[in-house]
Amino acid sequence: MPTRFELHGFAFSGPTYKVALALSLLGEPFDYVHVDLMGGEHKQPSYLFRQRYGQVPMLVDRNNGRQLCQSAAILEYLADMMGRFGGANLDERLQVREWMYWDFDRLAAPLYKARVIKIGFRQASPDVFEDCVAAAKNALSVLENHLAGRTWLVGEAVSIADIDIYGVVTFSNQAGIELAAYPRVSAWTGRVEALPGFKAQKDLLPMESRVAA
Repeated sequence: MPTRFELHGFAFSGPTYKVALALSLLGEPFDYVHVDLMGGEHKQPSYLFRQRYGQVPMLVDRNNGRQLCQSAAILEYLADMMGRFGGANLDERLQVREWMYWDFDRLAAPLYKARVIKIGFRQASPDVFEDCVAAAKNALSVLENHLAGRTWLVGEAVSIADIDIYGVVTFSNQAGIELAAYPRVSAWTGRVEALPGFKAQKDLLPMESRVAA
């Protein structure tokens, strides 16, 4: 019997990793379809027909035929469908969503950009790179302060807010940012990595398509 979920993505994509990590933590095996971004596969009509933004990831739910775009929306969908990681009540669900919106606006945008510049996927002036690093560090400081006396970002349990933001913070070193300067954030990443079902990016996202074992 085929698995329920089919994830289309790219091995070096942070947003793809967020979704893959959520599926792994949920104990949901998934078929993985490698999208050749370098070859422009994501801009072909056949892909755009299914993923309107021409991006990765895309998640297909074979139980109902849904084809879902945008990692944050996919994480919310998985939390709703699986009944886990969404927050214990309405107030927590709202806070989870706030953190995910904050992440996209304040942390993911500059850190991901600094990362692709640092590893050579994109060219930019030193000033642009330093601006991105400074903005990411400011956001990490917000996270560091929030985690004082907390185990998780919202409430008493791990949520998709933690998964979403971990999927950015884990690439800090590749962006030229040392997490040692943020001890609470570093400790929090350790807690995420100790969760049952956790797998690193390299173990979830190969450079070729793969059917779930």
